[in-house]
Amino acid sequence: QEQLVESGGGSVQAGGSLRLSCAGSASRYIYSGDCVAWFRQAPGKEREGVASLNAAGGSALYADSVKGRFTVSQDHAKNTVDLQMNSLKPEDTAMYYCAAKFWACTWDVSSYKTWGQGTQVTVSS
Repeated sequence: QEQLVESGGGSVQAGGSLRLSCAGSASRYIYSGDCVAWFRQAPGKEREGVASLNAAGGSALYADSVKGRFTVSQDHAKNTVDLQMNSLKPEDTAMYYCAAKFWACTWDVSSYKTWGQGTQVTVSS
């Protein structure tokens, strides 16, 4: 089964920063034609898109709730797509997942067939 690998979650106080990393694996390399997106899911809520990156052109999209605070970028040498999260708020607390699909980015969860196992982010007030 194809799978990505997330890392970098943890617990921080409000206003702090965390950097998440999504790595390709032996089963699923991150290709130049991919869209890699970050989603999050809080308890009792639906999974929502946070940020996405078109690996070919480098164009990024962000949810309104994280614009200006989160930055998604690609490290070609490491074959990772990273999410830098600054000015974290308690409402950012969730399990964060990365996902990959070929070509165009979308916020439609069902369009992504390759996922990571998730990494927990907890922000305390």
